[in-house]
Amino acid sequence: MTEILSYTTCRQLSQMFLAVVFFHSSEYILAVAIHGRSNVTLKSLLISKNYLLAMIFSLLEYIVEIVLFPGLKEHWWISDTGLALVVIGEFTRKLAIITAGRAFTHLIKVYHDEHHLLITHGIYRFIRHPGYSGFFIWSVGTQIMLCNPISTVGFAIVVWKFFAERIPHEEYFLKRFFGSEYEEYAHRVPSGVPFVK
Repeated sequence: MTEILSYTTCRQLSQMFLAVVFFHSSEYILAVAIHGRSNVTLKSLLISKNYLLAMIFSLLEYIVEIVLFPGLKEHWWISDTGLALVVIGEFTRKLAIITAGRAFTHLIKVYHDEHHLLITHGIYRFIRHPGYSGFFIWSVGTQIMLCNPISTVGFAIVVWKFFAERIPHEEYFLKRFFGSEYEEYAHRVPSGVPFVK
């Protein structure tokens, strides 16, 4: 029981709590700042049933492992690497949102409107989908930070699969909106999600 109240546990769980609260609250605040309060719903918090289940599973894994294998959580270089990935992922995603401005939305646009521009400057010069890339890095980083081996693999697979399906769907509409300009951009700039063209 002392393992649950240890310095390691307090540090790792408080970092996780702060990472999750900052990620979701900043998503909502940026959405309101960019799109206006009347155009933003609670979906901008990006919290779904599947996301909550994944987070609950990761916390259960953490508790079981801290009780049964407390030494597993004491690998500071692993935990600190995860924390660094959380910061990198957060920075990448927020930079994507700020750079795209009104062109960034949490839902895939299926109709072209005046605010939906093709953004190819800033971070978009190097990564085609920096918002997705940032979230992928952030989510996997949270589990590395907790030294959760099962959830690290699980999050990597599930989040990768989600984006591997979402990116082609979104790009179908981007090609319709921007034609050859988008196709040339997509050919030149990587998606930012491993193994997703």
